[in-house]
Amino acid sequence: MSVNVNRNVSDQFYRYKMPRLIAKVEGKGNGIKTVIVNMVDVAKALNRPPTYPTKYFGCELGAQTQFDAKNDRYIVNGSHEANKLQDMLDGFIRKFVLCSECDNPETDLHVNPKKQTIGSSCKACGNRGMLDTRHKLCTFILKNPPESDSSCVKEKKEKEKKNRKKDKENGSGSGEAGNHNDIDAPDVVDGEDDDDWAEETTEEAQRRRMEEISDHAKNLTLSEDLEKPLEERVNMFYNFVKQKKESGAIGSADKEILAEAERLDVRAMGPLILSELLFDENIRDQIKKYKRHFLRFCHNDKKAQKYLLGGFECLVKLHQSQLLPRVPIVLKDLYDADLLEEDVILTWAEKVSKKYVSKELAKEIHAKAAPFVKWLKEAEEESEGSEAEEEEDDENVEVVYSSSARELKVEAVQPEKAEEDDDLDIDAI
Repeated sequence: MSVNVNRNVSDQFYRYKMPRLIAKVEGKGNGIKTVIVNMVDVAKALNRPPTYPTKYFGCELGAQTQFDAKNDRYIVNGSHEANKLQDMLDGFIRKFVLCSECDNPETDLHVNPKKQTIGSSCKACGNRGMLDTRHKLCTFILKNPPESDSSCVKEKKEKEKKNRKKDKENGSGSGEAGNHNDIDAPDVVDGEDDDDWAEETTEEAQRRRMEEISDHAKNLTLSEDLEKPLEERVNMFYNFVKQKKESGAIGSADKEILAEAERLDVRAMGPLILSELLFDENIRDQIKKYKRHFLRFCHNDKKAQKYLLGGFECLVKLHQSQLLPRVPIVLKDLYDADLLEEDVILTWAEKVSKKYVSKELAKEIHAKAAPFVKWLKEAEEESEGSEAEEEEDDENVEVVYSSSARELKVEAVQPEKAEEDDDLDIDAI
């Protein structure tokens, strides 16, 4: 039975199909293992070597894998159900098969072991991009590139050798080189005829080729930039944001700025650079204006929030007379805008650091921030105390229904002491 390669697509006439995984458990005890019977057929439908999805299962399950290409046996240690592996295969397809633009599985991988990069090109829409190499499977792919890549390299080398031999033969002084019959005519490139060449000279084809070249250049630039030292990459990001600001496009460039920070692998440091370029003595108004830009970095990222606090300290140093008295107000604005979390602020307040400013100024900033930090701690204690009181009150609450009223009434009930009083009266008698 076949299923859609992209199982998010429910169309029964979807053209990209693959066989459903068949898993067979063999062995007992410590030697138990799962053999994926039809892994070759599944991998062929995905245009990937069968070792890739098998190794992906091993990475995700934390299990060892075995490959026997001669007998088409691909094994994952341990007992695993076919449905579980099928769901896991969807993750492999999403990360290593589907195009990021059109979601079609017509992609090829291009591995560059020297630069430790894995590129992806889509034959359906022409999109080219780089894969995120942080997954454990990428290490395996870099060491074991697809056969198509290695075969292409071998073919190119063989062609180069043949051309060299022909050049030597044509350059020999045997007298045969002057004979026109011995001169080899140039071969047709990739089997294309003159008609194909004529079609490729259209403006549309030229534009498409230029886009492909520019995309390829971008990928090369990406891999080269990541090899640069951190300081240089931070400066590149600073210049990128500065150019956006000077061109007047900073307002709608929040996504581009985040993408550039991720491309240069300086995402956590983003708020530090942004605060330097986007904030000044009018920071309270600018927090509202650029809230979206900072949220893209600071949301659920405590490291980025720490860099934001560092950027704020640097800003106070630049505009000390205007901002130092307003430190608690600005911190509250950052807190209310969800750019700083409570525990990050409290951790920052515990220790004075001279990482961004002098120790004397850092002490002054912390002293000015003390009222806000105290308010945060008291608010936290009050919330904990109110929760405890609510739990106690709930025990002494009774819901009373009145037939004359349309609403339920909640009344506090005092502990009954009637039985004790009755006992006392009886003893008195």
